[in-house]
Amino acid sequence: MKKIHFSILLVLGLLAGTKSFAQMSIDKGTKFINLGIGVGGYSSAGGIAFGGSADFGVAPNITVGGQVAYRSFNYGYLGFNDKINYLYFAARGSYHFNEILNLSTDKADLYAGLGLGYESVSYSNSAYGGSTFGSGIFVPIHLGGRYMFAEKVGAFAELGTGIAPLLLGITFKL
Repeated sequence: MKKIHFSILLVLGLLAGTKSFAQMSIDKGTKFINLGIGVGGYSSAGGIAFGGSADFGVAPNITVGGQVAYRSFNYGYLGFNDKINYLYFAARGSYHFNEILNLSTDKADLYAGLGLGYESVSYSNSAYGGSTFGSGIFVPIHLGGRYMFAEKVGAFAELGTGIAPLLLGITFKL
């Protein structure tokens, strides 16, 4: 829980710590590519997740796109060697709050949204073989922020229900 509170404060700090007179414009044709790592896990999910997403502006303050991510981890006990793999695909939409919040910077972007995804979970065990379990369709939600260090490059942080509770990484504006 402390990690989630820290993450929220980090996103808000990035947004509040800038001084400028323009807002980042999210409009039709705006494009972002995000590459990052997932921090934390749900239930027994260990390992670090890796993933990417793309957001394409379709209307003022609205983007749609997709996300793909992967997580794998091994664990062993009493001579067994187990491995779990998560593969995650989702289509998603986001609303960008820059205009509503009257953010006074062209470097920051605060957004939230939801999607429709599929997660494949596979398990293998050195004694019993492998199987697929827990796979299926789900509706992920996300709350994120990005801060542009340069015109085309920045950092992003997202809290959500996808492959990891917190995604951190680099973002590119195309």
